[in-house]
Amino acid sequence: MKRVQSVDFLRGLTILLMILVNTPGDWSHVYPLLLHAQWNGLTLADFVFPFFLFIVGVSISFVYKKKEKSAKTYKKIFVRSVKLVLLGLFLNAFTPFFPFIETESLRFPGVLQRIGIVFCIASVLYLNLNRKALIITSIFTLIGYWLWVAFIPLPNGSLPTLDRSPDNWANYLDYLLLKGHMWKQDYDPEGILSTIPAIISALSGTIIGEMLIQKTENKFKLLISTGLGLLISGIIWGIFYPVNKALWSSTFVLITSGCGTLILAILYYFMDSKNYNFGKIIKSVGSNAIIIYFLSSILSKAFYMIKVDDSRSLHGWLFENLFVYDVITAKLSSFLYALVVVSFYTLLAFILEKKKIFIKV
Repeated sequence: MKRVQSVDFLRGLTILLMILVNTPGDWSHVYPLLLHAQWNGLTLADFVFPFFLFIVGVSISFVYKKKEKSAKTYKKIFVRSVKLVLLGLFLNAFTPFFPFIETESLRFPGVLQRIGIVFCIASVLYLNLNRKALIITSIFTLIGYWLWVAFIPLPNGSLPTLDRSPDNWANYLDYLLLKGHMWKQDYDPEGILSTIPAIISALSGTIIGEMLIQKTENKFKLLISTGLGLLISGIIWGIFYPVNKALWSSTFVLITSGCGTLILAILYYFMDSKNYNFGKIIKSVGSNAIIIYFLSSILSKAFYMIKVDDSRSLHGWLFENLFVYDVITAKLSSFLYALVVVSFYTLLAFILEKKKIFIKV
């Protein structure tokens, strides 16, 4: 199958946005669009992770389009999932100092862990369900998740809340099962319960991926109408059910998948239908997406932990000495630092592709 250029481009762009969001020069001075919403609502930063899971789903439909349900296929899926989870745990535990692993308060959830789990479950579902069954499964899962978190009383008899509180079902389960191993004491954005709707983000990608594969003259119109349908459904449902990334609310799934579909449709029209060849350097990032993300995360963590003096980390020293000037604002300085980091990993990905080095997990 000929590579779909628009998918490679969107995957690379998503990874670069992820790095941009994760590596500001100073977390106290960041443009609001590059910060996650405090709780309910959406910013540019909130689209990054669901877009990546959406693209994971699109890729699943490409790789397993023959629906070959063999032991070898399932083994590959399971092994790749385990590798992603282990990489995520290693990233959480990593410290640049001896002993190189910190385990006492190791955070169990994480971005790579969620990608691994979602990839595994979405792949198995895709192999065993046709498109109609995937759509029905997605709809019932999103409705069921909403009914669970919004209406089913907690074991202590309290009515559930969608606020950030102990009576929030996601926070309740995470604190019960992951106490001491969460991002914060009472909250984890990649927690246990919210992984369920995250699977639907990937399944929506498999459905869109099948639309890209099929031979039809109305492919662009079909993608646009599907994207608009998802987006409008999410907006209307959002009147009653807040859009929330931390809970990965069903409305969050619909809106982000709808936007992902619309952006992919436009890219597909220009890059694959009209054969406009642009964004080659961004597509190179998509070719080594996981390893670029992993390297950016582990080096960023090391830069924060390595101390230059008693008060400054290596990250802080670089930022203050190379990017802070009286003639530009603090937010712009912080943004420029992140932009340089993004440029570095873009160049690294381009070099890897030029040397035909593709590191797969």
